[in-house]
Amino acid sequence: MTLLTMNAGDRFVANSAEVFQRHGVILEVGYDFEVYRTLLKEARPDHILGAPFDPEIHELTAQNALWIVGRSAGGEIMHTQALRMLDLNGASVGEYFTSKFREFPPSGVDLDLDRSRFRAGPAAKKMHGTCAYQGEYWIAPGNHGLRGRSLSYVLGRFAFVQAMQHWDPDHIMAFMVKATAMRGLAEQGGYMHTQPGALRWYLTGNDTPVEGFLIHMDREDLHYVLDLPLAELTALAA
Repeated sequence: MTLLTMNAGDRFVANSAEVFQRHGVILEVGYDFEVYRTLLKEARPDHILGAPFDPEIHELTAQNALWIVGRSAGGEIMHTQALRMLDLNGASVGEYFTSKFREFPPSGVDLDLDRSRFRAGPAAKKMHGTCAYQGEYWIAPGNHGLRGRSLSYVLGRFAFVQAMQHWDPDHIMAFMVKATAMRGLAEQGGYMHTQPGALRWYLTGNDTPVEGFLIHMDREDLHYVLDLPLAELTALAA
């Protein structure tokens, strides 16, 4: 395992603690996804736990998956996200999702899976080794939310540190709706690489597909991103 140096994860943790304290946010990391399901019902009653993190579908343990919940100083849940290691079994990320993308659908929508498809880009075809999948990312809207503020720059990177400390994966990746990715939210969350046209989800009875981007980084990218001066990033968002 690659140890985090003071120039990467440790320094990020130390600097991000000040950001969380400033916003009055307390983060909790957990491994029981039935507990996570209960927390989601409290925070997002209109949201269904996504299939990639449903413990009734997958065997999720402390060795292969974790969730992150952020609470305000008053105890209200204002942030969620989750991570899971993928069992590539020797395949590339491109090969893996070509056959398994239907296991990673957006939550709570009626999909026409026969018409939906995944397209592997050049980078996905070259991504081998161990890979962490990030999903369930949400920041509460409204006056009590912190969207568009400096905290959003830190939460995604906090997940990167957790992935490195728990598994030290060769890659980390996620899917993002095109409209969201085009607003720069992939970069805001810390990702350095995006592949447009990776996913096309067709809703039942609708001929206009929802396009998804594949966003990803490798281990060296993770260290690079976490080594960037956090104060400069958060200052831009203030």
